[in-house]
Amino acid sequence: MSARKKRPVIGIVLSSEDNPFFDDVLKGMEEAAAEYKIYGVQIEYHTMKGYDTEKQLATLKEIAGKVQALIINPIDDPAIAAQLDKMIDSGVFVVTVNNDIQGTRRHCYVGSDYYNGGITACALMEALLGKEANIALILGSRKVQGHRLRLEGFKARMEKVPGFHLSATLENNDDDIFAFEKTKELLAEHPEINAISILAAGVYGTCRAIMQLPEEKRPLVISFDTVPTTVEMLKTGLIKATIYQHPYRQGFSAVNKAFEYLVHGHVPEKELCIMKNEIKLFENL
Repeated sequence: MSARKKRPVIGIVLSSEDNPFFDDVLKGMEEAAAEYKIYGVQIEYHTMKGYDTEKQLATLKEIAGKVQALIINPIDDPAIAAQLDKMIDSGVFVVTVNNDIQGTRRHCYVGSDYYNGGITACALMEALLGKEANIALILGSRKVQGHRLRLEGFKARMEKVPGFHLSATLENNDDDIFAFEKTKELLAEHPEINAISILAAGVYGTCRAIMQLPEEKRPLVISFDTVPTTVEMLKTGLIKATIYQHPYRQGFSAVNKAFEYLVHGHVPEKELCIMKNEIKLFENL
């Protein structure tokens, strides 16, 4: 039976609320969907804020049996993995987007190489600062595989620079308000910090806390992504460089793979569809 007769449904589950990074991911998804509109494939979006495992699990259970394909930005938790495998067993085609998850038989992952992103951020910091720095690393959540991998990559690359010292690690749940409060506390507790690498979202909150310091005491900042507030901070010079992971292409490619499977029966040739980490300065945005 053709996809047109079945009218298959793609469920999209994202932790995208109040995280502007996902604006471009969603734009890519919507534009890919528009190209396949003629086939009658339906898309249903399910969004949430932050990384609440129970909430994501409830969403998956609610849509199980109602979707033929699933695109998910998963929380890395065994309960989520088990539910995904259950859906796969029932015939659902599963694509993880922007973040992957351990222990599932998902069909493919579309996103960046997070471990390489951490290595790149540390190498970039060495290039900008030299051989000595007191560093704070700020990630969204250890519940997210990619955030942990960036942290591990950064720490692994630090071993090549004996003068790099990790003063503190902070989780901000990808939330600007929380990031502001926690960064302010961090800078008060650790006045020695002269470099910060923000490994996920919450960039603007951290920058606002840094802006409260006198200019000569402000740490060098490296971030990820090019959301509007990050571009603004690059323009002011507060952020020296950011690492771009092609969010539009991630969204477009994830939906494209689901459509190709549902409409033409094409299984992705590669299990991993990796977007290259790209260093951006204000001058080459």
